[in-house]
Amino acid sequence: MTGLVIFDNDGVLVDSERLANTILAELLTEAGLPYTFEEAVRDFMGGSMASMRQKAEAQLGRPLPADLEDRYHQRLFDGFANLQAIEGVEAVLDHLDERGVRYCLASSGTHRRIRTALTAVGFLHRFEGRIFSAEDVAHGKPAPDLFLHAAASMGVKPADCLVVEDSPLGVAAAVAAGMKVFGYAGMTDPAKLSEADTVFHNMTALAALIDGA
Repeated sequence: MTGLVIFDNDGVLVDSERLANTILAELLTEAGLPYTFEEAVRDFMGGSMASMRQKAEAQLGRPLPADLEDRYHQRLFDGFANLQAIEGVEAVLDHLDERGVRYCLASSGTHRRIRTALTAVGFLHRFEGRIFSAEDVAHGKPAPDLFLHAAASMGVKPADCLVVEDSPLGVAAAVAAGMKVFGYAGMTDPAKLSEADTVFHNMTALAALIDGA
């Protein structure tokens, strides 16, 4: 039986990936590095802002504006006024609660971003005290550090953890951590999640998948 389910946040719990990557593409384009929404998803989805800056500056050949992250988060949080939970995920959380299965959250977002998003969709109380951010570790996804930190903090062995992810970086991090991983192909090409143990397309299927894990 799964000892701990570790949820990614953006794109798994909250429907924020389209907004976030649209804003990121706009800001990078404004900074002189033309990016489309699709390219932002391809290159940055699932990673931290620190890794985004490192990759983008390598392409640009010079530093990005120092306030880019601040402007990104301001636009993002303004958009969170209309943020919705991923359809079907609340029923999954209810199911886990009913069965007594422990769960937590491990995201590449900052603590402020995670908490703002969870508050917007009414999920903060479900994860309070069980929120882990890339800010907590030296190396974010695709390194395994964040998932290993979450498991250790929850007192569960990595082999007894199941990760729910929607990005190739997140799937790679879970695999590197020695955890089972389910890839949610809600907005991601399923082929890019092929390292996952299971790829699923509809969140309503997740409860049964977890039961069978």
